[in-house]
Amino acid sequence: MEKRFPLPPFTQETALQKVQMAEDAWNSQDPERVSLAYTVDTEWRNRSEFVNGRQEVVAFLTAKWQKELHYKLKKELWAFTDNRIAVRFEYEYHDHHGQWFRAYGNENWEFDENGLMKKRFASINDLAINSQDRRL
Repeated sequence: MEKRFPLPPFTQETALQKVQMAEDAWNSQDPERVSLAYTVDTEWRNRSEFVNGRQEVVAFLTAKWQKELHYKLKKELWAFTDNRIAVRFEYEYHDHHGQWFRAYGNENWEFDENGLMKKRFASINDLAINSQDRRL
């Protein structure tokens, strides 16, 4: 059985670890690497898209990072309990036309007993920004 440490129930320290691990993985822009943090039957809501299972996660992230260039993400722990973590985040990227964006959002995560994320619900807003206004 796959395990992804730290395991729930979370403490402040282990919740912060999970958030940093997620930030590092997503900033790698490696869909396969990112997908390994999720259960094989993971359920996502990402904006208005629904993603189910690791294969769909890989396809979703591959398409995302083909459109969102020079992607850089920062996550912050918002709250946690036994097997759940809430984060706020922001990330910046530019499109193929050179327009920069900053995306703001919140995610709610639910983990299984092996430390794999089984549910991820993300609410995200994009804001067009000038390149000189980048923070990340």
